Amino acid sequence: MTDAIGFDSDRREATHPLKDRNLREYVNLKFAARGFPIVGEEKDFPFLEIGRYMLQNFQERLRLLKDYRCPADQHIQEWLTAYLEEDGFEVFGEGGPLLPDAMLIEQHGVARTLSLPARSDRFESAIVSSYRTWQGVCHNPAKDRRTTEGVFHVAEGGLPVPGDKLAVPRGVFARMLQAALNPPDELKRLPFTSEEPEPVEAFVSLLLRPIVVPEVPGFTLQKTMEIRFFAPGNLVSNLDFVESIFGNAGDPFLPENDSRLDVEHWTGHSGCVILAPHLCGLKKKDLGLPHVSEATERQRRDGMCWENEDDPYNGGSAFKLTARDARGVMVTLIADNYFGYCKKEVKTQISFAANLYGLAEEEHAGGALVFPSFDLGEEFSLSQFRQTVDHSFDEVVARFGSLMDVKPEGYGVDLRHGDIVYLPEDARIDLHATTISWKKDGEEKRIRLMPGQTYVMPSGYKVEMRKPSRGMRWRLVGTNAEGTFCHKPCTVSGGGKSEISKSLTDAMEVGPVIMSDFEADMRLVEQLLVRDYGDRYKHQIDLGRGSRPILDPARSLGSVIRLFSQSEEYADEYNAFIDSIPRTVRDFIFTLKRYYKPDWGADWRSRFRVDSINGQPGVILKYRMAPVHTQYLRVGYSEEGSWRMFGLRKDFVSATKLQREDDISASVTVPASQIDRKLMHPDVDFPSYKFIENCEYRLFQRPDDAVHRGYDRKTEADFSRQGNFFSNYEPIDRHVARDMVEDAIRFGQFTDPLRECIEAFAEAPDGTSPAYVVSSAHPRMVDGKPTKNPRYLQNRPDLEDPRAEYLAEIGSRLYRRVPPELPVLNPVHAVLPGRRNNPPDREAGIRPLAVYGPIHYQALPELFMDFIASLTGRSPSTTGAGSEGALTKGPFNALPPVIDLNAALLSYLLSGYEGFSTAAGYIGPKYRVDHDISLLVPEVWSRMFLDERKPEWLISKGYLEAVEDFEHEGRLIRASRLGYRITESFVQRFFGRVFNDPATVFTPEMLRPELQGLEDYIDGVNNIVETQERVARQYFEDGTIDLAIPPLRALLHLMAEGHWEGKAVSDPAVRVLFDRELVLKSDWYRARLEAKLAIKKDCLSMHVASLESFLEKKNYASEAERMQVSERLETTREKLRVLEEDPEAYLFSIRGTLGAQPGL
Repeated sequence: MTDAIGFDSDRREATHPLKDRNLREYVNLKFAARGFPIVGEEKDFPFLEIGRYMLQNFQERLRLLKDYRCPADQHIQEWLTAYLEEDGFEVFGEGGPLLPDAMLIEQHGVARTLSLPARSDRFESAIVSSYRTWQGVCHNPAKDRRTTEGVFHVAEGGLPVPGDKLAVPRGVFARMLQAALNPPDELKRLPFTSEEPEPVEAFVSLLLRPIVVPEVPGFTLQKTMEIRFFAPGNLVSNLDFVESIFGNAGDPFLPENDSRLDVEHWTGHSGCVILAPHLCGLKKKDLGLPHVSEATERQRRDGMCWENEDDPYNGGSAFKLTARDARGVMVTLIADNYFGYCKKEVKTQISFAANLYGLAEEEHAGGALVFPSFDLGEEFSLSQFRQTVDHSFDEVVARFGSLMDVKPEGYGVDLRHGDIVYLPEDARIDLHATTISWKKDGEEKRIRLMPGQTYVMPSGYKVEMRKPSRGMRWRLVGTNAEGTFCHKPCTVSGGGKSEISKSLTDAMEVGPVIMSDFEADMRLVEQLLVRDYGDRYKHQIDLGRGSRPILDPARSLGSVIRLFSQSEEYADEYNAFIDSIPRTVRDFIFTLKRYYKPDWGADWRSRFRVDSINGQPGVILKYRMAPVHTQYLRVGYSEEGSWRMFGLRKDFVSATKLQREDDISASVTVPASQIDRKLMHPDVDFPSYKFIENCEYRLFQRPDDAVHRGYDRKTEADFSRQGNFFSNYEPIDRHVARDMVEDAIRFGQFTDPLRECIEAFAEAPDGTSPAYVVSSAHPRMVDGKPTKNPRYLQNRPDLEDPRAEYLAEIGSRLYRRVPPELPVLNPVHAVLPGRRNNPPDREAGIRPLAVYGPIHYQALPELFMDFIASLTGRSPSTTGAGSEGALTKGPFNALPPVIDLNAALLSYLLSGYEGFSTAAGYIGPKYRVDHDISLLVPEVWSRMFLDERKPEWLISKGYLEAVEDFEHEGRLIRASRLGYRITESFVQRFFGRVFNDPATVFTPEMLRPELQGLEDYIDGVNNIVETQERVARQYFEDGTIDLAIPPLRALLHLMAEGHWEGKAVSDPAVRVLFDRELVLKSDWYRARLEAKLAIKKDCLSMHVASLESFLEKKNYASEAERMQVSERLETTREKLRVLEEDPEAYLFSIRGTLGAQPGL
């Protein structure tokens, strides 16, 4: 991991290459080997002096091999030659180089070292300002964000150019490529040498191998593509950026890194990216574009013609230009250096490979595996808490004894993590006594209960001793063995992809329980405890039957909360009675229920009190002499801007979330028949499953809330560490830092880690390097205002905390009884896409989009119409609002978006996943919620039983209500496109598992946004319908409607024309198109499977040819033997033989997958 992404797995932190003298010497070695002047004196680098003759020999070899390219580059260059044909010959001549001769970055850290001057902490150029900081590096590109308008250009002559892209003549691409290979000398200057008498001017390059298909044991190995990145020296920080996210795949000249020999893992696709910001400003005429009088209609539409001889290409603005075809190579020129373009281009090329390879999707998604946690009070035993499991410690030892050190007393200690302890099934945990006891051979055994340790029951249930936050009491916390994989696909920028995996902790506050009239409240509590609640229902089921006592151990805290919450099921008189109970009394009853133990009997009163203050009763409730605290969670803001805070249940503990996705995901849909069900959650049952892997090692985070000092604890902790990559932050020098420290009140608002970091920087003597520090509260200033797009690269959480991953796997492994030698599989359980909603902004011309409630369910046809359009409000990541296109990445699709839509729709058809979308930004024009609901919904979903998540059940019980079409001023408003929305009953039941008074969390205006203003609501619905129509028509205009699978074709007709063959979306003839069994029997689906069969044959044949060619190279005989190339060849030949002899067997094995798009 150190060479690939600069992460020390043992220390669980990023490395700091800027402090590594060996890297500086290595960089000088690379300079000397290429004949460049070194930085510093040769005598200061002993190896250079000793190795002078070896380096001279190496330089001579480089001269002799000047035209030699590594296998990846040779493959790309051959493709370019064939693709450009006569245009390439005309521009480059015969045999001219089509790729840069670049200095190779073959390990992480070299690019970062090269990105700053050797002797100072600042580098400035026309396109980037770079700073060496106390915590890493900060690079501020000229533009602080990307735009999607007019940016995406595709060269003609390959695969079809979609209607949302600008079509560029192939000859223009050839001239652009030539210009890209010849940047100004200043742009090639490496920052590391910028202050030297002879600065080095060169291209730099690296190799990436990003994931395209995730591994699914028993079905497929992980598959990757290859991407070569080239940049002029000034832009070396961009290579640091992409290798920090996707990993440096090493030296492409070495045979072990040659994808053509990697039979098991290469998809057969190659990408190339060349950064060339100097292309902005090239003249249209010089590039060979026609005069407007000679241009075609599309050229005039796309601006691919000129009126005046000085007209700049693309108006002089940033763009990216791509050439690609079905042979599986894609070359992109990027005329900008904003980091986001580089990341998104890798995303685009992964999507390209997935489309051509089949089976897989590249998804714009976030996701987390969410394990619900609960406050267990002060005592716990599994027999009282969960009686549905039959796992025993003896069974655990028999099956998993190799994982633990089994103690004679009858418990185990994990061999990998000594703070994980395995307990017998009859273990009793006593927080007050801090002991754990059980019986073994008739004798009681006992160990000490310790904080920082996790105690795992034989069923995988996990118990810990925790003190959640300052001022709160220690408690026992239990966490379920099984989690819910919440997948947030098709989510627009600002829709909450990252937030779904973040903890609620930062949005929570703790405060004391206030009882202003304790004695009066206690008298009412006593009356309520003895009251019979059997009269509460409108329709009594069992007349004369009394209700269970409130403090009965058989009654849960949840049932008590429901008892004291209004409900449509209750009689009006009872609801009025509940409404009359003071909030302090209800909260106390919940507190009492949380603490109550059966051995108290009726004597609960003596445990609680308030102090006497100056002879008067106090107001702060105490239990056993300590103040009782309660937790509050923010859910949005009031119209005035204040936080809307709500009390959490007394047994609520925020879930354990393990991040699975953040932005760029690779997924594969696998039929259930191809998976061993014993390896998965026993209750999750779908006909096909989606398996997902994050393509990124680091996440390009935009910590919106971190500008508020002390609020985003995770970001501030990250900012206090070494090895960071920041962008769009203000570099703070020591003078400013010392002023910050002296501002004691505001400085004290930072959390301890960042405060200590800034203090250490400020205390260092003047002149100490690094000369700058970065604060999460100080984004870069752009046009006199803080940018709305500050970013940093965050280490993926599983890298920093492998114990959490291991513990989650152990819990599921024990519960499922999966032996250690087999994998634990976790496919997607719940699909929870996000929407970015906004109120109207009349001055900016932005129409309302805040018509959705907190959560909506849409059946697949309506849901997918939303996905096709992917509407968005304004996001800080981009410069506009509107439609982001197919599945939110339309602008970044390498192929016609209809191909991605086909795969995505087919995945939902085959798997049967239901989609519940959540709101971000606003609910209606009045209620700003930011990402609070994105954070909250996984908590709710993980606490719902699997049958409770079924839309049919939720609708039948009144938890979801249909949004109906209606007429307004003689016009039909198609509100039914919004599907179903949650009701008060849903909030009461399911949010009641989080909040102690759930009915207050969402007002009627939030559940039904039309109540906030009918005109805005109507305009918002019309905005959706009209945008869906406009987006759908693009597929007709560019002809790609012909590539759509039949269900998708019907949806596009419905969106564009309001009907399909005269039928509305609700017509049974439309709905039947989405029937899984009919899809599996269809000819068009069979064609997809046969297309995948052909692709697999071609890929195996290509590998056979590559392996045979390598074996023919006599000078590589020893390498061939070391890499067992002959054995690889025989294995590949055998796979090809089996495929050719029995193709039906392969077709049967992939029935229930996506297959592949025919005709590519």
